[in-house]
Amino acid sequence: MEEKRISATGTRRISGMTRRTKRLTLTSMFVAIELMMWAIGMGQVPMGVLNMSFLTVPVAVGAILLGPAMGAVLGGTFGLTSLIDAITGKSVMTSTFFGQQPFLTVLLCVGTRVLMGLFTGWLFKVLRHGEKPAIWKYYVGAIAAPLSNTLFFMGYICLVFYQTEFVQNLVASKGAANPFMFVVLLVGVQGLIEAAVCCAIGGSVAKGVAHAVYKE
Repeated sequence: MEEKRISATGTRRISGMTRRTKRLTLTSMFVAIELMMWAIGMGQVPMGVLNMSFLTVPVAVGAILLGPAMGAVLGGTFGLTSLIDAITGKSVMTSTFFGQQPFLTVLLCVGTRVLMGLFTGWLFKVLRHGEKPAIWKYYVGAIAAPLSNTLFFMGYICLVFYQTEFVQNLVASKGAANPFMFVVLLVGVQGLIEAAVCCAIGGSVAKGVAHAVYKE
């Protein structure tokens, strides 16, 4: 009886260590994918003052599989690449903001992406509710990443940088009557493409990895 109890305890410990090892391995893998996509220019397509970004895909998959905390870590990784683009001048908009308000731009680039990863992981956790999730929940979780990224990023710009000369010039050129129309006109089709790609690829990859790694 004692031997069985010890054996069961040991099995639980090994199982727990295996799960932690899987989480660390997946986190490292998604961070590496995020950085690689950014480094080779695979995750961003210049679209005027903004970049159409697919760097939300690894964040979405990681947040779905690993939860809100790891989603925040992956979102922060995305944010750091965005901050580097701002500092080096690769991104016209954030580079302009960084030259005027460095600290507020750090919050824009990094803070909003951390919130995006956190929100995506939290939403999927709520949808899952401790059960084996239906396939559609993976796609809802995946599309949450680009949509929340746009919401937090552009919302922050409207709250903090809307009255700057740079943004007001954009507002005038787009003929936007208010901040909401400015976001719609600036993001437009680009945002829809980001959402569709992240939903299709992110949802499918997350479901596939969950089945292969966690047997879901």
